[in-house]
Amino acid sequence: MTTYTKELQQKLSPADAIEILKEGNNRFVNSKREDRNLLQQVKETAEGQNPFAIILSCIDSRTSSELIFDLGIGDVFNARIAGNIVNDDILGSMEFACKVAGSKLIVVLGHTSCGAIKGACDHVELGNLTGLVNKIAPSVEAIDYQGEKSSKNKEFVELVAQENVRRAVQLIKEKSPILNEMIKNGEIGIVGGMYDVKSGAVEFYSAEVA
Repeated sequence: MTTYTKELQQKLSPADAIEILKEGNNRFVNSKREDRNLLQQVKETAEGQNPFAIILSCIDSRTSSELIFDLGIGDVFNARIAGNIVNDDILGSMEFACKVAGSKLIVVLGHTSCGAIKGACDHVELGNLTGLVNKIAPSVEAIDYQGEKSSKNKEFVELVAQENVRRAVQLIKEKSPILNEMIKNGEIGIVGGMYDVKSGAVEFYSAEVA
């Protein structure tokens, strides 16, 4: 597999970037991963990097972007935080990735059976985790659900996880004029998605891409 150069990166459209991720996840699910020389990619990226996307995902040990999208070294930026929440540092990282380093796509990737989401459903309080969980609380409150609203209810947990992804996408546009302008101009795209920890498959939601 080719390591991304600046020329290759800039030839891609946001829609192309999504297709690369979809194709990679399809290979992963079907155990047809590309044969890569990772040490060669280490050498080729030693003097610089040209990732085609930045992926905001959870710290969950089962959700490594390079693995589930069958990617190599230098292909994407990774922003990982419990519950794939958005804060100022994440926004700054995204602005660097897109405005400075030339990435074409922002992905907000949630996942099923998320511990942070479950914690928010149960209103967990634990040291610094309390503040993080509170950032997910609006997604819990937004779900109009008749039934048990706790981590014991798998259906409710997954509904909150989906809402949390959608809210994160919206927050990125609202809180970063730089990224919002790039999206409106078609310079970059943004998309949410959900990774299934049982099947390994990623479902993408409606994307804003050119």
